[in-house]
Amino acid sequence: MGESKGRTGLKGIQVVHSVAAFRLNPWCSTSSTEQFAVRSSTSHQVVTVGTQAEFSCQLSPPQSALHMKVGWFRNQSSQLVYLHENGKEHSRESSRNYVNHTLFLKDALGEGKISLRIYNISIFDGGLYHCFFEDGDTYEEATVDLRVAGTDIQINVQVLDTEGLLVVCDSGGWFPQAEMTWRDSQGRTIPHSSKYYSQDGAGLLHLKMSVLLKNSTSGPVTCCFYNPDTGQKKRAGIVIPGKSLW
Repeated sequence: MGESKGRTGLKGIQVVHSVAAFRLNPWCSTSSTEQFAVRSSTSHQVVTVGTQAEFSCQLSPPQSALHMKVGWFRNQSSQLVYLHENGKEHSRESSRNYVNHTLFLKDALGEGKISLRIYNISIFDGGLYHCFFEDGDTYEEATVDLRVAGTDIQINVQVLDTEGLLVVCDSGGWFPQAEMTWRDSQGRTIPHSSKYYSQDGAGLLHLKMSVLLKNSTSGPVTCCFYNPDTGQKKRAGIVIPGKSLW
């Protein structure tokens, strides 16, 4: 789970990390001293394009956040997704990009929990999401790293008879950029001849890689793709006949 961390509040007031602070209660004329931290439901989440994601943050120990300023922002505080203050949601210029495909869940605000749901995810939704709770001079936040992966990945292998045997492998629908390697029948890496990357309008990557094999090459040759961020693996191969083709 992501742990909370203190920093300068949204109002520019320097605060102390996880310290006891006097919190003003709008329904009571006295002050109380309480500590709280913020924990996220997960530190990172991997989703594919077109699906949805949901993550939440919880005050620890559980307590009401109805009187607090709470919300979500992406990457930096200027990229506000949602802000809830004084019982109302407040819209900012930066939050309008999220209106049509996000939902701020605040039903459990009385128990100190807020959630964010994102629909129909595109690769542009990836990034670090911060949930924050601000109570007077006390500010705490936690983060969730949302990683978006491409989907519907296809691999095509073609063989071109040139000076040797030119084998070309191309694949689309990747995000982020995957690692590409050629491997022989023993799993050893074969140096590639060329690599090419292009990006479509949706931000997904098309990858193309070729290798020029010697006439003496035989057995299976495999084109391998691996995305270290998401763990996605794809491979396709061909078998080179044992006798010379020329």
